[in-house]
Amino acid sequence: MTSEARVAEQVIRKRRVVLKMSGEALASSASDETIDGGVVEHFAREITVARAELDLELAIVVGGGNIWRGTTGEAQGLDRTTSDTMGMLATVINALALQDAIEHHGQPTRVLSAISMAEVAEPYIRRRAIRHLEKGRVVIFAAGMGNPYFTTDTSAALRAAEIEAEILLKGTHSGVDGVYSADPKLDSSARRYDELAFMDVVNQDLRVMDLTAITFCKDNRLPVLVFDLMGPGNLHRALAGEEIGTLIR
Repeated sequence: MTSEARVAEQVIRKRRVVLKMSGEALASSASDETIDGGVVEHFAREITVARAELDLELAIVVGGGNIWRGTTGEAQGLDRTTSDTMGMLATVINALALQDAIEHHGQPTRVLSAISMAEVAEPYIRRRAIRHLEKGRVVIFAAGMGNPYFTTDTSAALRAAEIEAEILLKGTHSGVDGVYSADPKLDSSARRYDELAFMDVVNQDLRVMDLTAITFCKDNRLPVLVFDLMGPGNLHRALAGEEIGTLIR
């Protein structure tokens, strides 16, 4: 490919983004329901509107903590590999719920699973994922990387690098609107950072994401935006590239 062709390809290519959202974000705060239909509907509407208005390519990684966490099972005496596999299956349940809600708004969506389950999801194939994005479909990556001992934060970082996304959006669900010097809920003097270097996160042990995910993003020059996913309009602002949350790069 000539240099002119490469430039032309970059000009016509749409902005490609990966959104990482926790499974807990889909749960109800008013009951013990693991998946709240109203909450899922809210996210589906915001995702559909933002993707259409901003004309971007959007992939999503959703966690499974509202249903099962691998570390929870291990603490209860389960084998870690078995427990982590259960957690990966939980992410598939969340992905299917989100897919259904998004498609009710007329936005074609595909779930790609790292664990083979042909009856409910397509297998994860990098080229297939990119093709879906190019065709205007929202892609939801499920089942982590298909391997135990890795968090969905690390999975999100890996998938973002694989599909050559320009940024990884890390949406929080706890009401914290970025990265702080300390837990703002416990320390009123904690200050929020507008921007951080990856090594600042590591050296200050800020625990925005797990260390594996942070170092992976650093090594692959993949910027991360940490923002409050639950705030009205915040997802649209983050996807639009507005100043929100904390940018790590």
